[in-house]
Amino acid sequence: MNFSAENHPSASAQATSTNAAPMSPEELEAAAAANEADAAQALAEELSTLKAQNADLADQYLRAKAESENARRRADEEIAKARKFAVESFAESLLPVADSLEAGLAVQEASAQQIREGAEATLKQLQAALARNKVLPIAPEAGQKFDPHQHQAISMVPADQEANTVVTVLQRGYQIAERVLRPALVTVAAPR
Repeated sequence: MNFSAENHPSASAQATSTNAAPMSPEELEAAAAANEADAAQALAEELSTLKAQNADLADQYLRAKAESENARRRADEEIAKARKFAVESFAESLLPVADSLEAGLAVQEASAQQIREGAEATLKQLQAALARNKVLPIAPEAGQKFDPHQHQAISMVPADQEANTVVTVLQRGYQIAERVLRPALVTVAAPR
């Protein structure tokens, strides 16, 4: 029987292990120290990278915070200006109306016809100024359905028309940009 290293598995393992030189305790200790030094170096590099990223993120945060505070401050200033000067355009459009009224009052010997013509011209100026500033009249026609959002019923009267419809307008209402400033005062048809 032939017992060669090729035929016996344990013999080949012994041959392999004997080919590598065993490490001395000093060599094992040096290898472990080298591994620890490499790991410490890698951790130090990772820590350095994380510190740089943290500093960058902190800088970005501070910049974003400052930018948002500046935007908020600018918006507050714009709102304050808008509130302060909101009526400027409206007041500007009313100045010609005031001028017309003053001119009409300055005429000492005006006839009733002249006063009426001046009042009508001034009213047209006022209506144009209101329209330019999106202040539009609410004046429902007779027979129009009563709308509680735009109309205020003063009374219900018997009428030859459908119930809950406008009979007469006692006073025009006004709205600005579809928001009611003053509802139209109306009488409404009573149910029969």
